[in-house]
Amino acid sequence: MIDLKDLAENPDAYRASQEARGAEVSLVDSVLEADRAYRAALTSFEQLRAEQKAFGKQVAAAKGEEKHALLAQVKELAAQVKATEAAAGEAKASRDELLRIFPNLVEADAPAGGEDDFVVIKHVGTPRDFAAEGFEPKDHLELGELLGAIDMERGAKVSGSRFYFLKGVGARLEMALIQMGMDLALKNGFTPIITPTLVRPETMQGTGFDVAHDAEIYRLERDDLYLVGTSEVALAGYHADEIIDLEKGPEKFAGYSSCYRREAGSAGKDTRGIIRVHQFNKLEMFVYAKPEDAQRVHQELLGWEEQMLQSLGLAYRVIDTAAGDLGMSAARKFDCEAWVPTQDAFRELTSTSNCTTFQARRLNIRERVLDAEGKPSGTRSVATLNGTLATTRWIVAILETHQNADGSVTIPEALRPYLGGQERFEPIA
Repeated sequence: MIDLKDLAENPDAYRASQEARGAEVSLVDSVLEADRAYRAALTSFEQLRAEQKAFGKQVAAAKGEEKHALLAQVKELAAQVKATEAAAGEAKASRDELLRIFPNLVEADAPAGGEDDFVVIKHVGTPRDFAAEGFEPKDHLELGELLGAIDMERGAKVSGSRFYFLKGVGARLEMALIQMGMDLALKNGFTPIITPTLVRPETMQGTGFDVAHDAEIYRLERDDLYLVGTSEVALAGYHADEIIDLEKGPEKFAGYSSCYRREAGSAGKDTRGIIRVHQFNKLEMFVYAKPEDAQRVHQELLGWEEQMLQSLGLAYRVIDTAAGDLGMSAARKFDCEAWVPTQDAFRELTSTSNCTTFQARRLNIRERVLDAEGKPSGTRSVATLNGTLATTRWIVAILETHQNADGSVTIPEALRPYLGGQERFEPIA
């Protein structure tokens, strides 16, 4: 949720943010007007309530006919108080409904525009020239079948389209990736955590997902629970309605979970293999930080993502995501996209988002503010950030990048300690 006080003081910044997103600029004025209406209604209610209390004392002191006459006025005043209280409640609900759909304030340096308006920050590594090596690369699914690593056919038989089995070296490869990422996280002060994959609607909505209209989200209607598309959701809700202590630095979690997405808007796109599937596993970094530290932490998250990609010998680029492609909660997002040889394209493997205080406001997560003497002087919302450290999709880039002409795959050196020292995956007989 945006900072309403900041919106009132800096409406032009929010208008610029909405314009950069390609969103409704008039929403700024709608929120301000709704807030004014609420404040006016609240003032009317409080004034009448104060009048009611004062009138009550007058009635208590009256006697006889005077008291009888005053009691009739008390009844009328009580009805007015009740009506103005209801009006204030309705005005607040209208304002809060607008606030719930208002996206986060975009960082000023984020590119404007939509999905195709990202800015490439840098390229790292050089894609392999398979033509120069004298063979045509196989795609990840063909390699996965040769290695006995991926079984889409039986995944579809058991669960439907876009489900799969990882088996043998496929399962081992994913577990090795997750463990490698977890070791990197541990080295940098993260606490490992395995999160629930079912959450309440208030947790899902508090993180910034639209539970009413988001077709990507799986819902269990009988229990009114939602399957998460990322452990970010559960981790954001971990400290809901709490005051946390960040005086010793950010609180950092490395969350592992299975993730579920309908991929409702991607019919006919990436239906081959495990690039776009309904279920996958992911290791997600999640950080609670002081607002003034958020941009620094964001760069650190990006650095750890890049460290993983470089260790795996993947060629990739870093993009600054355009405002219109950020999603509701993010103020800034960087994606790392690895080169996928058979697609002759870069594909997203990681993303890291700075959500500033947006999620914390919705979930009521605060820290204590200290005055110049170090004494508590109130509370304020904290910042939340997230970033991917490893996920099932990485297998695509690893298999295709490190394949050999005979269908074997050379294991990146950084992964070998997690695979018993094995150097290659060989095709099965």
